[in-house]
Amino acid sequence: MRSGYFKERYSDLIVLTDSSAVKVWTVALLVALVAAPLLLSSYVLSYLTIILFTLVGALGLTILTGFTGLISLGHVGFLMLGGYAYAIGVTRLGLPPELALVLSAVVPAVFGLIVGIPSLRLHGLYLAITTLAFSYIVSAAILAGGKFTGAGRGIMLERPTLFGVNLSNDNAFYGFCLLMCVLAVLVTLNFRRSYVGRALVAIRDNDIAARTMGINLVRFKLVAFLVSAALTGVAGAMMGMYFSIVSVEAYPFLLSIEALAIIIVGGLGSVLGAVLGTIFIVVLPELFAASMALLGSRLNDLMTTSAHEVKSVLYGMAIIGFLRFDPRGLRGIWHDIRHAWVYWPLRY
Repeated sequence: MRSGYFKERYSDLIVLTDSSAVKVWTVALLVALVAAPLLLSSYVLSYLTIILFTLVGALGLTILTGFTGLISLGHVGFLMLGGYAYAIGVTRLGLPPELALVLSAVVPAVFGLIVGIPSLRLHGLYLAITTLAFSYIVSAAILAGGKFTGAGRGIMLERPTLFGVNLSNDNAFYGFCLLMCVLAVLVTLNFRRSYVGRALVAIRDNDIAARTMGINLVRFKLVAFLVSAALTGVAGAMMGMYFSIVSVEAYPFLLSIEALAIIIVGGLGSVLGAVLGTIFIVVLPELFAASMALLGSRLNDLMTTSAHEVKSVLYGMAIIGFLRFDPRGLRGIWHDIRHAWVYWPLRY
């Protein structure tokens, strides 16, 4: 009688999943997401679109903070660079949208290297402050850019036609975001189980031990900054396409806090945690607004007059709550629920 499941080949060790249940549920989820435009209202579909491009940016921060352990408070700077690189490429340089989308990854990646080089000797709070200063430098540079960057007015955009598909329709743009999100998830999963990804996790766990084993800290930290900034920049371009404008006001500092809240609430260093955290954080203000509407019109006005402040409070409460009661995040909670079901009734 079989007493367990054993890895018999090297390919078994590096496969994304060997669980038939996970494969079935993944296919079912993809089918549901593809069919969503046919089943959901435009309002719900818009929220689902926001979740998709937010997840792309959260995966970028997951690589830097979750995998490598480098804390960043200025990831909104990479979002901004990606959005402006795409907008300037399309409206000022006359580039095709496909090439401008590539530019939205390349430009933040270059700046990620620029930020990463002086940050190699920094850790913890000092690194966080450095990345925060970088985001403010980017904002100031864009505001001082005059007509080229649109200064305070920003740059208006139209949804493009990519590879022959017109994205002006909400359903078509949702499909584009779904495709980019699936690609980002696959890239992040495969990056995590590659030699580079394993080196980044070793640096996160103990950089001195990693260096002793021959891991080049400088090279791999720069790779983490580069890949993280590139993914985040693409998310910034998608965000600009969705709102049809890129401006400094469209990328507030709150987005950096939101990204940190996502990976902490979901579970640090986990792609599944990034997915669960993104859904939770994006939906949280809407759930709060719905509960306020039930309590009275005066409380309901909070989400219209003080939406920015309310979101800040909600994100802060979510971070504090999960760090205090379950630092593993939603992924850890899901892990407990799944194992409780598998081992029931023998668990207790």
